[in-house]
Amino acid sequence: MTEPEVRIEKVVAEGDGLGRLPDGRVVFVEGGLPGEVVSIRIVKQSRDYARAVAVEVLEANPDRVEPPCRYVSRGCGGCDLQHASVALQRRIKVDIVRESLVRIGRLADPDVVLGPVHNELFGYRTTIRVARGEGGQVGFRRRSSHDVVPVTECLVAHPTLNAALETVRVGSEVDEIAIRVSSVDDAITWWAEPDAHDVSGLSDLGGPDARLVERVFDRDFVVSAGSFFQSSPVAAEALVDAVRRALGDPRTWPAGDVVDAYSGIGLFAALVVPPDRHVVAIESNSWACADARENLSDRSATVVESRVDDWSPHDCAVVIADPARDGLRASGVEVLANTKAAVIVLVSCDPASLGRDARLLDTAGYVLDQCEVLDLFPQTHHVEAVSRFVRRGRL
Repeated sequence: MTEPEVRIEKVVAEGDGLGRLPDGRVVFVEGGLPGEVVSIRIVKQSRDYARAVAVEVLEANPDRVEPPCRYVSRGCGGCDLQHASVALQRRIKVDIVRESLVRIGRLADPDVVLGPVHNELFGYRTTIRVARGEGGQVGFRRRSSHDVVPVTECLVAHPTLNAALETVRVGSEVDEIAIRVSSVDDAITWWAEPDAHDVSGLSDLGGPDARLVERVFDRDFVVSAGSFFQSSPVAAEALVDAVRRALGDPRTWPAGDVVDAYSGIGLFAALVVPPDRHVVAIESNSWACADARENLSDRSATVVESRVDDWSPHDCAVVIADPARDGLRASGVEVLANTKAAVIVLVSCDPASLGRDARLLDTAGYVLDQCEVLDLFPQTHHVEAVSRFVRRGRL
C-alpha cells in the first residue's frame, strides 16, 4: 500500500505536526515540522482524525537537524523536538501559546513574546522521572506507550543524574522513580512509585521525606523529594525573573497582602515578594508546605496547607499563581478573582490550560496584558508561559 504524503501546516501542543489527509481529515504526524512534505504511516484512525509517524521527509524544513541523541532512533519519547533547530523550537512554542490564547481563550490579538533565553541546551535537568524496564534497568517510555526504552545516559540530564542512570536498578514493586540532584553539592534524593524500597545503586536519601538543598540566585531552599521543584535552578531563576517583570516595581503595588497560590516550596514568595510585604502562600502538598515554612522563616509569611479551591479569599494586592498542568480551572479562577487583586500573574506549563484560564479570567474581569513564553525545556515540546492579567479598569 502506498504511504500517504501530507504537507505539515504547523506543530501543535503535544509536538506533532498537523497535516490533512486526502479525505480532509486532520492527521497528527510524529516527527513532522512546519512546511514539510512527508510520507507517513498511519498508526491510529478515527472518524475525525488520524495519528501517524513520518516515514520519509520529501521536502524538509530548512531548520531540520539531525537529532544528537542516540535514543531518539530507538523510540525514546522524551525529547520530541530534537529534529528541529533551537531557533525553530522556540518559534514553534511561541506559535503554540499564541494559538491557544486565540482559539481556546478567544482573544483577538494577544501580546505574546519570547522571553530571554538561556544557552543550557543539554545537561540542564536536575530532576528526571524514569520507569522500570526489563531486568530492573530504568529508562524512558516510548511516545504514547507504556513500553520502556532502557537508557544509560540522557543528554538533557545533569551529569550526576547520568552517573545514576548507569547504576540504578529497581525491583518488580517499582513502576517509576523520580531522581533529583542538588546543583549545590551533587546530593541525590529519589522517590519510587509505588513507594518501595526495592531500589539499588542510589544514595540512602530515598522516599518523599528525603531532602536536599538547592540554590536559586543567592538563596538556598530545602526541597523534599515529595515536593515539586522546577526542572533546574536555571529554570527557576528564569521564572522568577519573568514573574518580577510581570508584576513590575513592588513600590507600585497596591497596599495589602500578596498571595502566592500553588506556592510549592515558596520560590516566588521568597524571591519575588519584598521582605516587608506579607505573603500568603497556599499549597496542598504537605511536604512542600513543610519546606515552605522553613524556606520562608525569615519573611512575613503565612503558609496555608489547602487546595486553592478551598481557600477563603480576602482582599489582597497582587496574586502569583503557578498551578499544575490542569491550570486554575473555573474554581481556582473564582477564588483568585475574589481577592480583587490589581494584577494576577499566571505561570502556565500547558498551553491549552492557559487558553481556558485566560477566557475564564477575562469573564471574571481580568484582561490579558502580556504573555511571555519561556523555553525552559529545550529539545522538547514542553513550554512555560508567564501571563499578566490586569483587573478591568486598571489598565
